[in-house]
Amino acid sequence: MDINAALSAFGALSQKTRLEVFRLLINAGPAGMSAGDIGEVLGVRQNTMSANLSVLLQAGLVRNEREGRTVRYFADLEGTKELLTFLMADCCGGHPELCAQVMEAIACRKI
Repeated sequence: MDINAALSAFGALSQKTRLEVFRLLINAGPAGMSAGDIGEVLGVRQNTMSANLSVLLQAGLVRNEREGRTVRYFADLEGTKELLTFLMADCCGGHPELCAQVMEAIACRKI
């Protein structure tokens, strides 16, 4: 991931609803969620949700799959991994053992 892609991802996450959507989809895991269900859970209107999902898609943080007339959204774990790798690439001045605590803290923990 280059700096421009990272900035796009951070820009996408810098808005409250989009950050909530992303965290909701991370929590949903491989089952994902339909756009309608996401909007219902977060109390966001369909057109607003569509715009927010589009920004997250463009940033590479979510992906979607069409299921008939419904579109299901998923956290794009590859994009998320690239973003985290970008952030941690130069961690701890070449002493990765010092970063172990950070990596352990983010690994499948409920917030």
